[in-house]
Amino acid sequence: MPQVTIPVLAQKRASGEPIVMVTAYDFPGARAAERAGVDMVLVGDSAAQVVLGYGSTVPVSLDEMLVLARAVRRGTETAFLVCDVPFGSTEASDAQAIETAVRFVKEAGADAVKLEGGSAPRLSRIRAIVDAGIPVVAHLGLTPQTAVALGGLRAQGRTGATAARLVREARGVEQAGAFCLVVEAVPAEITALLRRELSIPIIGIGAGDADGQVLVAHDLLGITEGRTAKFVKRYAGIGDDTVAALAAYAAEVRSGTFPGPEHRYAATDEALAAARAELDN
Repeated sequence: MPQVTIPVLAQKRASGEPIVMVTAYDFPGARAAERAGVDMVLVGDSAAQVVLGYGSTVPVSLDEMLVLARAVRRGTETAFLVCDVPFGSTEASDAQAIETAVRFVKEAGADAVKLEGGSAPRLSRIRAIVDAGIPVVAHLGLTPQTAVALGGLRAQGRTGATAARLVREARGVEQAGAFCLVVEAVPAEITALLRRELSIPIIGIGAGDADGQVLVAHDLLGITEGRTAKFVKRYAGIGDDTVAALAAYAAEVRSGTFPGPEHRYAATDEALAAARAELDN
């Protein structure tokens, strides 16, 4: 598979070929995504919940995200690697945003960074990062880092005011230099309008038909416990299979079934004699 680049993604949009994006947070996850032939791998701040056990995306630190991003980079060969900038790592100033983005490129080998929001300060951050030579993916609609201000984890663009704001912000992030836009939890009809308005690829998550789709790997693999969002489709039951495998292992250890003869190493007569002689000394 050839290297996926920004021109390749733009060509996919132009030709109507859907773009496939999925999250990864470690080397095995990156290898699986790569072998599956996805176009884009996202080191999402969703790692805060599905990998690190936080209650939301807000607590995850820049250093934690960089550790995960470096592991994913080592497992990614041709897919385009995008890294989420965590909450608190770009909010203070354009200079802070540039410093954060540079760390993702220099330390983790990111191809691009992703920023949530389309307010005036966020547009300033996008422009600053792009001017520094680092590609930016924007993220609008449901923005988990600031979900409290949105009234919780709920769909956006379902009222006149929020739909109009979404259109304004979408225009704004494109004009600020974002080469791609993730739209989350937005009515499909609004996404269709945005696709006609913008010239950059739109990746949907709970947003109907778009130029591409993204899902959290743990959700689609059936690893996530409990309820998932309405827009999630489960393609496997790896979580249940993992629990069953660990329970079977525990049962065999407790019953003495494991390890069996086939799992043991045989000692040579020489080694056994030497060990006994040493014990006798």
